[in-house]
Amino acid sequence: MTAPLTPPHQPPHDDPWQTPPPGLSPYSGSGAERDSDFDLKSELRQGVAVLVAVALVGLALGLLWMWLAPRVPLVSDDTAVFLKDTEGEEAIAADGTFLLLALGFGVLSAVLVFLFRRRGGIAVVAGLALGGVLGSVLAWKFGAWLGPTSDVVAHARAVGKGVTFDAPLELNAKGVLLAWPVAAMVVHLALTALFGPRDPEPEWDWGPAPMYGTPHTPPAPQASPAPHMPEASQAPRRPGGDEPRG
Repeated sequence: MTAPLTPPHQPPHDDPWQTPPPGLSPYSGSGAERDSDFDLKSELRQGVAVLVAVALVGLALGLLWMWLAPRVPLVSDDTAVFLKDTEGEEAIAADGTFLLLALGFGVLSAVLVFLFRRRGGIAVVAGLALGGVLGSVLAWKFGAWLGPTSDVVAHARAVGKGVTFDAPLELNAKGVLLAWPVAAMVVHLALTALFGPRDPEPEWDWGPAPMYGTPHTPPAPQASPAPHMPEASQAPRRPGGDEPRG
Protein backbone atom coordinates (compact mmCIF):
# COMPACT_ATOMS: atom_id res chain seq x y z
CA MET A 1 0.00 0.00 0.00
CA THR A 2 1.49 3.29 -1.07
CA ALA A 3 1.07 6.68 0.60
CA PRO A 4 -1.18 9.25 -1.13
CA LEU A 5 0.55 11.86 -3.29
CA THR A 6 -1.33 14.78 -1.70
CA PRO A 7 -1.78 14.95 2.07
CA PRO A 8 -5.43 15.02 3.10
CA HIS A 9 -5.05 18.34 4.93
CA GLN A 10 -3.62 20.18 1.86
CA PRO A 11 -5.71 20.87 -1.27
CA PRO A 12 -4.16 20.02 -4.63
CA HIS A 13 -2.47 22.83 -6.57
CA ASP A 14 -4.76 22.46 -9.55
CA ASP A 15 -7.95 22.86 -7.57
CA PRO A 16 -10.10 25.42 -9.46
CA TRP A 17 -11.86 26.42 -6.24
CA GLN A 18 -8.67 27.06 -4.35
CA THR A 19 -8.60 30.37 -2.48
CA PRO A 20 -6.07 32.77 -4.07
CA PRO A 21 -3.24 34.14 -1.96
CA PRO A 22 -3.92 37.38 -0.09
CA GLY A 23 -3.38 40.50 -2.17
CA LEU A 24 -4.07 38.74 -5.47
CA SER A 25 -7.58 38.84 -6.87
CA PRO A 26 -8.59 36.29 -9.51
CA TYR A 27 -10.31 39.10 -11.41
CA SER A 28 -7.38 41.51 -11.37
CA GLY A 29 -6.10 40.34 -14.75
CA SER A 30 -2.71 39.06 -15.78
CA GLY A 31 0.43 41.08 -16.25
CA ALA A 32 0.00 41.07 -20.03
CA GLU A 33 -3.45 42.64 -19.71
CA ARG A 34 -2.11 45.35 -17.39
CA ASP A 35 0.71 46.07 -19.83
CA SER A 36 -1.76 46.35 -22.71
CA ASP A 37 -3.90 48.78 -20.72
CA PHE A 38 -0.81 50.85 -19.96
CA ASP A 39 0.20 50.88 -23.62
CA LEU A 40 -3.31 51.94 -24.66
CA LYS A 41 -3.32 54.85 -22.22
CA SER A 42 0.14 55.90 -23.33
CA GLU A 43 -0.90 55.78 -26.99
CA LEU A 44 -4.01 57.86 -26.27
CA ARG A 45 -1.92 60.48 -24.49
CA GLN A 46 0.47 60.64 -27.42
CA GLY A 47 -2.46 60.99 -29.85
CA VAL A 48 -3.88 63.92 -27.87
CA ALA A 49 -0.44 65.54 -27.71
CA VAL A 50 -0.06 65.22 -31.50
CA LEU A 51 -3.54 66.70 -32.06
CA VAL A 52 -2.88 69.75 -29.88
CA ALA A 53 0.59 70.36 -31.28
CA VAL A 54 -0.49 70.12 -34.92
CA ALA A 55 -3.51 72.35 -34.32
CA LEU A 56 -1.38 75.05 -32.69
CA VAL A 57 0.95 75.06 -35.69
CA GLY A 58 -2.06 76.42 -37.59
CA LEU A 59 -1.28 79.82 -36.07
CA ALA A 60 1.95 79.90 -38.07
CA LEU A 61 0.04 78.93 -41.22
CA GLY A 62 -2.42 81.77 -40.68
CA LEU A 63 0.39 84.25 -40.17
CA LEU A 64 2.14 83.18 -43.37
CA TRP A 65 -1.12 83.24 -45.32
CA MET A 66 -1.84 86.81 -44.18
CA TRP A 67 1.66 87.86 -45.16
CA LEU A 68 1.92 86.11 -48.56
CA ALA A 69 -1.64 86.22 -49.89
CA PRO A 70 -2.32 88.94 -52.47
CA ARG A 71 -4.78 91.69 -51.56
CA VAL A 72 -8.01 92.48 -53.36
CA PRO A 73 -8.10 96.28 -54.08
CA LEU A 74 -11.34 98.18 -53.42
CA VAL A 75 -12.40 101.76 -54.03
CA SER A 76 -15.34 103.89 -52.80
CA ASP A 77 -17.25 106.83 -54.28
CA ASP A 78 -19.14 107.81 -51.08
CA THR A 79 -22.19 105.80 -52.20
CA ALA A 80 -20.85 102.24 -52.67
CA VAL A 81 -17.70 100.16 -52.65
CA PHE A 82 -16.42 98.63 -55.90
CA LEU A 83 -13.64 96.39 -57.08
CA LYS A 84 -10.87 98.48 -58.52
CA ASP A 85 -9.98 95.76 -61.02
CA THR A 86 -13.02 93.74 -62.01
CA GLU A 87 -10.91 91.20 -63.90
CA GLY A 88 -8.36 90.73 -61.14
CA GLU A 89 -7.58 87.25 -59.81
CA GLU A 90 -6.36 88.21 -56.38
CA ALA A 91 -9.19 86.35 -54.65
CA ILE A 92 -8.34 83.09 -56.45
CA ALA A 93 -4.65 83.65 -55.74
CA ALA A 94 -5.40 83.97 -52.02
CA ASP A 95 -7.07 80.54 -52.04
CA GLY A 96 -4.17 79.09 -54.00
CA THR A 97 -1.67 80.52 -51.53
CA PHE A 98 -3.52 78.92 -48.65
CA LEU A 99 -3.62 75.60 -50.52
CA LEU A 100 0.13 75.53 -51.16
CA LEU A 101 0.97 76.52 -47.62
CA ALA A 102 -1.40 73.90 -46.21
CA LEU A 103 0.20 71.19 -48.35
CA GLY A 104 3.64 72.18 -47.10
CA PHE A 105 2.49 72.17 -43.49
CA GLY A 106 0.89 68.77 -44.02
CA VAL A 107 4.16 67.29 -45.28
CA LEU A 108 6.15 68.91 -42.46
CA SER A 109 3.77 67.76 -39.73
CA ALA A 110 3.73 64.20 -41.10
CA VAL A 111 7.54 64.01 -41.06
CA LEU A 112 7.75 65.37 -37.51
CA VAL A 113 5.06 62.99 -36.21
CA PHE A 114 6.79 60.04 -37.88
CA LEU A 115 10.10 60.97 -36.26
CA PHE A 116 8.30 61.39 -32.95
CA ARG A 117 6.75 57.91 -33.10
CA ARG A 118 7.97 55.58 -35.82
CA ARG A 119 5.67 52.74 -34.80
CA GLY A 120 2.62 54.83 -35.65
CA GLY A 121 -0.63 53.77 -34.04
CA ILE A 122 -4.29 54.52 -34.55
CA ALA A 123 -4.37 57.25 -31.90
CA VAL A 124 -1.32 59.03 -33.32
CA VAL A 125 -2.63 58.89 -36.90
CA ALA A 126 -6.07 60.10 -35.80
CA GLY A 127 -4.47 62.94 -33.86
CA LEU A 128 -2.48 63.94 -36.95
CA ALA A 129 -5.58 63.98 -39.15
CA LEU A 130 -7.82 65.85 -36.69
CA GLY A 131 -5.00 68.22 -35.83
CA GLY A 132 -4.59 69.04 -39.52
CA VAL A 133 -8.29 69.90 -39.84
CA LEU A 134 -8.30 72.05 -36.70
CA GLY A 135 -5.03 73.68 -37.73
CA SER A 136 -6.47 74.65 -41.12
CA VAL A 137 -9.59 76.17 -39.56
CA LEU A 138 -7.48 78.00 -36.98
CA ALA A 139 -5.17 79.32 -39.71
CA TRP A 140 -8.14 80.56 -41.74
CA LYS A 141 -9.70 82.43 -38.82
CA PHE A 142 -6.39 83.72 -37.48
CA GLY A 143 -5.22 84.98 -40.87
CA ALA A 144 -8.53 86.72 -41.55
CA TRP A 145 -8.38 88.32 -38.11
CA LEU A 146 -4.83 89.62 -38.70
CA GLY A 147 -5.70 90.91 -42.17
CA PRO A 148 -7.69 94.00 -43.14
CA THR A 149 -10.83 94.71 -41.19
CA SER A 150 -14.06 93.05 -42.25
CA ASP A 151 -16.06 96.31 -41.84
CA VAL A 152 -15.67 97.47 -45.42
CA VAL A 153 -18.01 100.48 -45.05
CA ALA A 154 -16.15 101.91 -42.07
CA HIS A 155 -12.85 101.30 -43.81
CA ALA A 156 -14.06 103.11 -46.95
CA ARG A 157 -15.20 106.09 -44.91
CA ALA A 158 -11.89 106.18 -43.05
CA VAL A 159 -9.75 106.30 -46.21
CA GLY A 160 -12.02 108.67 -48.13
CA LYS A 161 -13.50 108.88 -51.62
CA GLY A 162 -11.50 107.41 -54.49
CA VAL A 163 -8.77 105.99 -52.29
CA THR A 164 -7.81 102.37 -52.86
CA PHE A 165 -7.85 100.08 -49.84
CA ASP A 166 -7.60 96.32 -49.26
CA ALA A 167 -10.57 94.01 -48.98
CA PRO A 168 -10.83 91.58 -46.04
CA LEU A 169 -8.83 88.40 -46.38
CA GLU A 170 -11.30 85.64 -47.21
CA LEU A 171 -11.17 81.96 -48.12
CA ASN A 172 -13.72 81.36 -50.86
CA ALA A 173 -12.93 77.69 -51.63
CA LYS A 174 -13.53 75.96 -48.30
CA GLY A 175 -12.33 72.66 -49.72
CA VAL A 176 -8.72 73.76 -49.32
CA LEU A 177 -9.14 73.24 -45.58
CA LEU A 178 -8.69 69.51 -46.23
CA ALA A 179 -5.34 69.94 -47.97
CA TRP A 180 -3.38 69.77 -44.72
CA PRO A 181 -4.87 66.52 -43.32
CA VAL A 182 -4.87 64.78 -46.71
CA ALA A 183 -1.22 65.61 -47.37
CA ALA A 184 -0.28 64.58 -43.83
CA MET A 185 -2.02 61.20 -44.17
CA VAL A 186 -0.44 60.40 -47.53
CA VAL A 187 3.09 61.35 -46.46
CA HIS A 188 2.82 59.60 -43.10
CA LEU A 189 1.55 56.42 -44.75
CA ALA A 190 4.42 56.49 -47.24
CA LEU A 191 7.03 57.03 -44.52
CA THR A 192 5.60 54.22 -42.42
CA ALA A 193 5.58 51.83 -45.37
CA LEU A 194 9.17 52.69 -46.38
CA PHE A 195 10.98 53.33 -43.11
CA GLY A 196 8.67 52.02 -40.38
CA PRO A 197 9.62 49.06 -38.18
CA ARG A 198 8.78 45.65 -39.58
CA ASP A 199 6.95 42.97 -37.67
CA PRO A 200 9.17 39.99 -36.84
CA GLU A 201 8.62 37.00 -39.06
CA PRO A 202 7.26 33.89 -37.34
CA GLU A 203 9.81 31.25 -36.49
CA TRP A 204 8.96 27.73 -37.59
CA ASP A 205 9.87 24.85 -35.31
CA TRP A 206 11.38 22.18 -37.52
CA GLY A 207 12.46 19.95 -34.65
CA PRO A 208 16.06 19.09 -33.71
CA ALA A 209 18.54 19.68 -36.47
CA PRO A 210 20.27 16.58 -37.86
CA MET A 211 23.92 16.16 -36.88
CA TYR A 212 25.79 15.73 -40.11
CA GLY A 213 29.12 13.84 -40.01
CA THR A 214 28.21 11.65 -37.02
CA PRO A 215 28.55 7.98 -37.96
CA HIS A 216 25.41 5.98 -37.57
CA THR A 217 25.90 2.98 -35.27
CA PRO A 218 23.65 0.10 -36.29
CA PRO A 219 21.91 -1.76 -33.50
CA ALA A 220 23.70 -4.78 -32.13
CA PRO A 221 22.39 -8.06 -33.55
CA GLN A 222 20.39 -10.14 -31.15
CA ALA A 223 21.36 -13.77 -30.58
CA SER A 224 18.98 -16.16 -32.28
CA PRO A 225 17.91 -19.29 -30.45
CA ALA A 226 19.86 -22.49 -31.33
CA PRO A 227 18.09 -24.92 -33.66
CA HIS A 228 16.51 -27.97 -32.05
CA MET A 229 18.75 -31.04 -32.44
CA PRO A 230 17.48 -34.59 -31.95
CA GLU A 231 18.76 -36.50 -28.98
CA ALA A 232 21.68 -38.89 -29.49
CA SER A 233 19.72 -41.90 -28.27
CA GLN A 234 17.26 -41.53 -31.05
CA ALA A 235 18.68 -42.81 -34.35
CA PRO A 236 17.30 -41.50 -37.58
CA ARG A 237 14.85 -43.61 -39.44
CA ARG A 238 15.75 -45.23 -42.72
CA PRO A 239 14.09 -44.13 -45.90
CA GLY A 240 12.25 -47.42 -46.11
CA GLY A 241 10.63 -46.84 -42.86
CA ASP A 242 12.16 -49.86 -41.10
CA GLU A 243 13.55 -49.32 -37.70
CA PRO A 244 17.20 -50.27 -37.21
CA ARG A 245 17.84 -53.60 -35.60
CA GLY A 246 19.83 -54.02 -32.43
